[in-house]
Amino acid sequence: MANLYHHPLCPHSRFIRLVLAEFGYDVELIEERSFDRRREFLALNPAGTTPVLQEQAGLVIPGAAPIAEYLDETRGLALGPRRLLPEDPAARVEVRRLMEWFNGKFFDEVSGYLVTQKVYRRFLKGPQGGGAPDMEQVRAARTNIRYHLNYIGYLVATRNWLAGDVITYADLAAAAHLSSVDFLGDVPWAENEMAKDWYARIKSRPSFRTLLADRVPGMTPDPVYADLDF
Repeated sequence: MANLYHHPLCPHSRFIRLVLAEFGYDVELIEERSFDRRREFLALNPAGTTPVLQEQAGLVIPGAAPIAEYLDETRGLALGPRRLLPEDPAARVEVRRLMEWFNGKFFDEVSGYLVTQKVYRRFLKGPQGGGAPDMEQVRAARTNIRYHLNYIGYLVATRNWLAGDVITYADLAAAAHLSSVDFLGDVPWAENEMAKDWYARIKSRPSFRTLLADRVPGMTPDPVYADLDF
């Protein structure tokens, strides 16, 4: 069985977990605290970041984007019309653009701040940057998330899913990052019904079940986190 090195609240790890579940590809989940800089993990991915997929034959694929591309190249055709990275070149560009928006821009402006400040810093010692959250960064993330929700609402106002008529990597990336923030109770769902309705659809998919069961020691998820009728 393949291994996926991940952290339960790492948004990029969650994206790949959703992708694997949509493919029906079972892997062994190995929790990795990347901030520990474990030597054996750095040998797999010198960048020291999650996720990392290690195939049973030994091939190591580090990073959310390379893993997503690898899975499409090796297993995408088997999904037929449910392929998560469409065959049409223009459609593929749009999916990749939105993947980069959420895995890059959303992470840099929202989920990266919140997960680092409210989760990772709990497990770090003072010299490593541990301690209480930097509330200036938390407030910035809470402000930034509002225009991202508006953008999601704008997209689904004219499309069935974020990148078009069918669910794609774009939806899974967006939902993964939002789910990490939702765990922490920092998504103002009441501010955009279109974005909320889209998230409710994707949150109800079987692939989301394991994410909704995630827990972090010493932390209680927001009450709406696992509520499908939030």
